Amino acid sequence: MNGQDDLFDRETALLDQAQARLRTDGAGTDPDLRALTEGYARLLKTLRRLMRLSDRNERALAEMAERHEAAATDAAMKARALETLSGKLGKYLSPQVYASIFEGRQDVRLTAQRRKLTVFFSDLVGFTELTDRMEAEDMTLLLNTYLTEMAEIATAHGATIDKFIGDAVMCFFGDPETRGVAEDARAAVAMATAMRDRIETLSDGWRREGLVEGLQARMGLHTGYCAVGNFGSEARMDYTIVGGTVNLASRLEAAARPGEILISRETRAHLGDDMSCEPGGVLDVRGVAYPVEVYRILPTAARARVLMDAPHMSLRIDPDAADPEARAQARAALAEALRAMDG
Repeated sequence: MNGQDDLFDRETALLDQAQARLRTDGAGTDPDLRALTEGYARLLKTLRRLMRLSDRNERALAEMAERHEAAATDAAMKARALETLSGKLGKYLSPQVYASIFEGRQDVRLTAQRRKLTVFFSDLVGFTELTDRMEAEDMTLLLNTYLTEMAEIATAHGATIDKFIGDAVMCFFGDPETRGVAEDARAAVAMATAMRDRIETLSDGWRREGLVEGLQARMGLHTGYCAVGNFGSEARMDYTIVGGTVNLASRLEAAARPGEILISRETRAHLGDDMSCEPGGVLDVRGVAYPVEVYRILPTAARARVLMDAPHMSLRIDPDAADPEARAQARAALAEALRAMDG
């Protein structure tokens, strides 16, 4: 602005000199020269006003840019904070439910709909009695490890995890995402089988660490219609399922023996021949007015193992789960173990 002021000062001085000369030289009576100087004076005045207006606009734009930048920075900080918060809140919801809410596919309001689902329950046998004998820290570590493993398997198979109740796990297939009733049922049984295998591996590790002698789970599955949606109050609600299907799945879990997976005839009807099962008879289930035909899921070929647990050796072989490289490594390890025994 100082340079502009200097320029206008010089132009004003030149204009003053020209007007003075017109007066002293007698040329002021020339109408054309007088009109020229007066017009230039008006032009100079208008230009000065425009330049000052331009300066004010430039300052206003600079201030607006600063405010916009500050607002953008603040918005970015709030977005990061919201993302962090939503990530934390998401740990309290099943991934499918979390995604459906934050993507706007589901309203957070009290509502339910009727869907055909496959419902799963599991429970560790004797865990309640076990907790009375364990230190709180060991019990917490064991339970969190177990639930983490089960949740990873459930999520990998597409289950909607409903809740953890102590060591019990409840989940379902078919909402808010579904691959069809049959595929949902097959995925649920595949999940249960994977969980049983993983529990066996975890139990072996806990036994070697001296935490527990051995843990097994009971599991039950049933396919049928449920009411699924948000239940509770406007202030506090849960996304869950209710109905006779839920109760029957829970009863099947309670009726199962340790390490057993019981499924209903309705679930069995959706399985192919590649999922081996055998008839489990007919059960009189409390709360169900009719006898319930059940089936047991058999161990898969991949679980055919040789197992030995002794003070001097713990051995488990899973040939079907090993590729050629893993088989070669196993042979080398066994050969080294035999040499150590002979030495």
